[in-house]
Amino acid sequence: MHSYRYRLVDVFTDTPFTGNGLVVFPDATGLDTATMQKIAREMNQSESAFVFPHERRGDAMRVRIFTPAYEMAFAGHPTIGTAYVMRDETLVPRDADRLLLWENVGDVPVRVDAHGMLWLTTPPIATQGELARDACARAVSLDERDLIPDLPCTLASAGNPTLYVPVADAASVDRAEVDGARFYELIRGRTEPLCVFVFAPTPNGAYARMFGPEHGIVEDPATGSSTGPLAAYMMAHGLAPHHDGARFVSEQGTKMGRRSLLHVHVRGERGCDGIEIGGAVTPIAEATLRF
Repeated sequence: MHSYRYRLVDVFTDTPFTGNGLVVFPDATGLDTATMQKIAREMNQSESAFVFPHERRGDAMRVRIFTPAYEMAFAGHPTIGTAYVMRDETLVPRDADRLLLWENVGDVPVRVDAHGMLWLTTPPIATQGELARDACARAVSLDERDLIPDLPCTLASAGNPTLYVPVADAASVDRAEVDGARFYELIRGRTEPLCVFVFAPTPNGAYARMFGPEHGIVEDPATGSSTGPLAAYMMAHGLAPHHDGARFVSEQGTKMGRRSLLHVHVRGERGCDGIEIGGAVTPIAEATLRF
């Protein structure tokens, strides 16, 4: 019989039962890849994170992240939520204001500000091209007329390849739903799982939804890994401030009853010194898995 304790936290929220739920195993020592994947499927959260306290690279502690169907190179809400649990479980000192998580994408820094909000630094962002606007609109059950005129549907990644579909207003975001046949036709030939991020600019930043059928996720309440590239896209196309110190917010998950607030902090002109994604974490439960 094996026994592993885990924590459930809601990320990018200070209100229980909103935000994005995350399961964190503070000590996953002894678990292999196949078993972690089975556990993530059993937990059925957007992601589950597994910490290996005795496996380190310098100051970085090893963390592996799984959706119900796939192991991630990098994911935002598991980074923020796991950093919270690491402090709360004293895997690092509780007053530590700097942490380093060793994920498949590499080392991901996290800082804690004076208000207790946790901020990750987005890994390097790569733009991977554009897809036809009309095909992208149809893939999310919209019409090309619903999109913002003249803006591209862009593929970009900070470790989690994402297709960004800019639409004119929040009502269009709320109407979006993945059309399976058209989505898989759109991405035919790709070997890496792709998620779709539909968003509209708002006075405070963006209103967004993310769909991840290839990750086993119908809809994700908060996608930190996609929010850094979202910020880069919005700054590049004049949809958000791009000066050093600029701040804005992406609201996600509202349509599915899991409102999440993902805060963006731009460091350097157009984020040349990094794009930070921050949010609150709310503890929900702890339990033990036995098998």
